[in-house]
Amino acid sequence: MTGATGGVVRIGNCSGFYGDRLAAMREMLTGGDLDYLTGDYLAELTMLILARDRAKSPERGYARTFLTQLEECLGLAVDKGVRIVTNAGGLNPAGLADAVRALADRLGLRVRVAHVEGDDLVGRAEELGFGGALAANAYLGAWGIVDCLRAGADVVVTGRVTDASVTVGPAAAHFGWDRTDYDALAGAVAAGHVIECGAQATGGNYAFFTELADLRHPGFPLAEIHPDGSSVITKHPGTGGAVTVGTVTAQLLYEIGGARYPNPDVTLRVDTVELTDDGPDRVRIIGVRGEPPPPSLKVSVNRIGGFRNEMTLVLTGLDIEAKAALVRDQLESHLTVRPAEMEWTLARTDHPDADTEETASALLHCVVRDPDPDKVGRQFSSAAVELALASYPGFHATSPPGSGQVYGVFEPAYVPADAVPHVAVHPDGTRVEIAPPADVLEPGLVPQAGLPEPLPAGETVRAPLGRIAGARSGDKGGSANVGVWVRTDEQWRWLAHYLTAERLRDLLPEAAELPVTRHLLPNLRVVNFVIDGILGLGVAYHARFDPQAKGLGEWLRSRTVDIPKGLLA
Repeated sequence: MTGATGGVVRIGNCSGFYGDRLAAMREMLTGGDLDYLTGDYLAELTMLILARDRAKSPERGYARTFLTQLEECLGLAVDKGVRIVTNAGGLNPAGLADAVRALADRLGLRVRVAHVEGDDLVGRAEELGFGGALAANAYLGAWGIVDCLRAGADVVVTGRVTDASVTVGPAAAHFGWDRTDYDALAGAVAAGHVIECGAQATGGNYAFFTELADLRHPGFPLAEIHPDGSSVITKHPGTGGAVTVGTVTAQLLYEIGGARYPNPDVTLRVDTVELTDDGPDRVRIIGVRGEPPPPSLKVSVNRIGGFRNEMTLVLTGLDIEAKAALVRDQLESHLTVRPAEMEWTLARTDHPDADTEETASALLHCVVRDPDPDKVGRQFSSAAVELALASYPGFHATSPPGSGQVYGVFEPAYVPADAVPHVAVHPDGTRVEIAPPADVLEPGLVPQAGLPEPLPAGETVRAPLGRIAGARSGDKGGSANVGVWVRTDEQWRWLAHYLTAERLRDLLPEAAELPVTRHLLPNLRVVNFVIDGILGLGVAYHARFDPQAKGLGEWLRSRTVDIPKGLLA
């Protein structure tokens, strides 16, 4: 297989997470022209899942659904000359590369398979200062992928590279970029960041989804990248969903911080990104500037945190608070040994004078955690069950009692880039060491952009913030970001002054006692917030109702605020 050459390289995406639409690979290969097809299968939680997989069987540790997709589609990719780049190798990229070769042999296909390794640091965890890790993986960049593609690979499998790297690698290989072509590389990072989460760029999880015509089956996105790193985000003709300035803005905000977005190969200046409408389902990304990468690589460290169990009790009708207080007091006093952590949350899902039992009911959640599985196992479950006929009226639970389950905790670590091996393994087995970057830049904060001229004082209306503002939120370890954007300059003049960190704490009381950092991105009309610690020790810790903060932005949009009347027209 050989990729096309010319002024534009077309790079598609067929997976945004481990478990995404299986049919997407075929849809992308049959729906239109591509030069490369990428897939992102890894997330912080996925690394924990794959680590537990590998602990059971050393030959595992990669995303097996990729092989399922490839069995149906590898011949199609060969016929169309589409090269495939994926991080589905997870904790075992060499193992997945071997499995792809075996699949190709079984299908009678001649396919050159390469892989990238070196990210797995679990064997050096003590030396590097994060001992006891079940998995520890550095986020590598794109140059190992570039080297594999230049060596003629048709399929490149990686472990933990940054999500955007599977797009940056093909673009850099196609155009022959140098490692100091920072603006071009940053443009590719921006494009890769937009398409990495699949249908989130084509209308999925979009705040203004009611404005889109057909979301039954959104198409997956692709980026048409130009030699200077500028790009057009689009999708195959006739597919569902939509690509608009709004959908691209939303995805750009996903899990970012301030004006600098550091990657292992380049630091993207998010504050330079400009989006313009380029026609139906086409959005152009221009003006992107890049800076040298940081001197350190981020490491995703996952540990076994202990064991957890939970019960959800249903409280119906009157006296909800009193019922919750009674059963909490009963259960805590019945436990012979108290777990290390015991969290109670009362969700007031009940409505007065409800016309169904479900809408008359609230949910009381109790989560327990402890290093000892016995303390969160039967002694907890049995104590809850024994209250069934001795507690509040209408006592029942949403599920039967069960044993405690192991849970993981996530923490980020950082190591010098030159302390991490980065190895490209060519189709013929040749191993090439990829050098760390020669020029680096500490990713300090960019001075905050100036505020626009405020709107003149005038009549306001109490209305949900989401009447004029979109939002996208997501998890980063124990922290979360909430990016809020508006669509007109007048709305931006109001939002930039109104939505301060202090007001965010008022609107989201769960953040009231937490550090909140606000970043302005005027080019995108965006206020982005990072809320430290709101997710505890990461998604697997289950510290809150929405452990990945996916709905945090929608909660913010639902809050009622004073909006200038003229902005609601």
